Amino acid sequence: MPFGISKQFHFSASHRLDGLGRDHQCSRLHGHNYVVELTLSASTDALSEVGFVRDYGDLKEFSRWLDDKMDHRHLNDVVPFNPTAENLCRWIFEQWRTHYPELSAVRVSETAKTWAEYRP
Repeated sequence: MPFGISKQFHFSASHRLDGLGRDHQCSRLHGHNYVVELTLSASTDALSEVGFVRDYGDLKEFSRWLDDKMDHRHLNDVVPFNPTAENLCRWIFEQWRTHYPELSAVRVSETAKTWAEYRP
C-alpha cells in the first residue's frame, strides 16, 4: 500500500513471563511503560474523500480501550497467553482489525530501545 499512517499510544503495566529460568529477569514480576503503535495503510483509490487513510481522531476509541483494559494492570490477569511484546502485538491486531480494516501493523515497545511488531 502506498499510503500509511501511524500513531503511538502509551500505557503502564506489570507482567511476568512464564517458561523462563528462575534466574531470568523477565520471569520475575516487573513493569514497563509500554508504547503501542498502530499503522494503517491504504491504496490511492481507498483514501477518503479528503485524502486520509483514516482520520487520526477515529483512533480515540482504541486509546480509551487501551486505558481501560491495559493501563495500570497486571497483564497476566488481562490476557490468556504469555504477555510477551510479540504476543501483545498479535493480540491487539486481532482485537482491532475489524474496527480498523486499514490496520496493517502493530508495534509494542517495552523500552526505548526495543520493539516487537506484528504485520500479517
